[in-house]
Formats: sequence, C-alpha cells, structure tokens
Amino acid sequence: MNRRPRAVDPPANPESAARETCLRLLALAPRTRAQLAEALSRKAVPDDVADKVLGRFTDVGLIDDVAFAQAWVQSRHNGRGLAKRALANELRHRGVAAETVADAVEALDPEQEERTARALVDRKLAATRGVEPAKRMRRLVGMLARKGYPHGVAYRVVKEALADEGTDPGDLPGLPEPE
Repeated sequence: MNRRPRAVDPPANPESAARETCLRLLALAPRTRAQLAEALSRKAVPDDVADKVLGRFTDVGLIDDVAFAQAWVQSRHNGRGLAKRALANELRHRGVAAETVADAVEALDPEQEERTARALVDRKLAATRGVEPAKRMRRLVGMLARKGYPHGVAYRVVKEALADEGTDPGDLPGLPEPE
C-alpha cells in the first residue's frame, strides 16, 4: 500500500469545506482548536479561512479548549487512573494552551489522586501474588510511574498496600527510597 502523502488541491469553496470538516470531526469526538486547525491545514484550507471558521466555532461554543481539558482530566483520571503529569502531557500533545492545562490538572484533588493510585495498586496486587516481594514492589511502582504518578507517591502507596496485605516492605532489599 502506498503511504506517500498525496497532494491536496485547495477546496473550491474553502470556507464551506472548513466548516464541513470541523463539523464532521466534532460529531465524532470533542476536539481542541489546535486539532481542528491541523485537520484544516491537511485539507489545504488557507490559514485566514481556517482562523475565521475556528473563531466562529469558538464564539458559538462548538470549540472550547477549557471545557475539553476539564472533561479530559476527569475522564482519563477516572477511567484510566492517569495522574496529573500524564494528563498534562496528553493535553499538551493535543494542543491545549499551557495555562489551560495547568488549570485543568490543578482541579484534580491530590487526595483523590492518591486514592486512585491505591485502587490501581489494589487491583494489581492479586496478579502479583507469588512473585518475590522486591519484584512486586518494582512492578507496582513502575505501573504507577507509567501512569504519571510521582515516585514518592507511588512508593508510599505500594508500600502501604503491601503492608496491609502482610508483606513487610521495609525488609525488601535493593529498593530505592523515594525522593
């Protein structure tokens, strides 16, 4: 299959094509202004037309990066258990402004974030039974780190979960102390 990008001719009526493209994409899923701008760029819509259409969509509330960021943070935290750092990376990757990203992730309660980390660890504990304690600790801390949790939080939550289960994590050899 040929994967070379094909040349895209500018649409005959760029404003109509831009509106159509944006509406089609927004019907599928919420999008950020940057994502829509990128899609319009791929369709060879002139920048001034894209800015005009995106501005109009923003004015009528079809594009709202603040609402997108807030909904994204809640959805991905509750659904996948992602922490602030991972959520911020995802939002930045989607073209959300740094200030909007900071506001959205700061709305996440630190206590809720820790409860979510504990719930993730509790779900994985059963799958690691029978594995040597140091390896369990590394796997569980690594899982939380991949979800964006700070090392100190991950280490503390896993240590508490193992202690509640009856394993004494203080006796585990070769584990780094959290920073």
